[in-house]
Amino acid sequence: MLITGASGGMGTAISKWFNQFDFQLVLHFFDHQPSLPASENVAHVNADLRDPVAIQEMVKEIFSRYGRLDVVINNAGISRSAMSWKTSLDAWNETMAVNLNAPFVIAASTIPKMREHSFGRIINITSVVAQSGAVGTAAYAASKAGLIGLTKTISKEVALSGITVNALALGYFNTGMITDVPEEIQKTIVQSIPMNRLGTTDTVCKTIEWLISEEAGYVTGQVINLNGGMQG
Repeated sequence: MLITGASGGMGTAISKWFNQFDFQLVLHFFDHQPSLPASENVAHVNADLRDPVAIQEMVKEIFSRYGRLDVVINNAGISRSAMSWKTSLDAWNETMAVNLNAPFVIAASTIPKMREHSFGRIINITSVVAQSGAVGTAAYAASKAGLIGLTKTISKEVALSGITVNALALGYFNTGMITDVPEEIQKTIVQSIPMNRLGTTDTVCKTIEWLISEEAGYVTGQVINLNGGMQG
């Protein structure tokens, strides 16, 4: 199981959840080492997701070490928040590179091997913002909306190969990017959620656990909304 962005809040939670089970985890990071230490069942791989060649090398390293890769969780994401007319082209391109281009390159690099084994699970982490929009998130929202289109398209291309491709559209959770939001704005966000609270990572982890199971083999091309009742 490859988890990108494994050193962030959500990536850490997902990594620790699946470390409870009999999974060989490959934890991707860039600047900061994952908090889950490397072990017999946990490997760390470093790659700059802005660089397609670095991504391809990372995937080659995984296949060289393990021979196969059954589950990919594209969790890594960045946000360069600004009003659309104040968003620089560099900020736009960087956001697209990490949030959209990287999942595409990872999929293109891993699917051929998955097809050989007639099994694969790809889960893309997107956002309610991709569906609803939000002030100051032009690059982030566009990249995450593109990830939904990518999910739906690839799912059709590999539907006969034993591979499923789904997306989780997350609302606001008690870890991850929310930690960079000022407390007053967090209060406003919570008030906008019908359940009037932030989500917990258990919801995300249990959904992933189901999606990668044999029982979910008929579920593909779906965007599953985990957002406390917000309108996506």
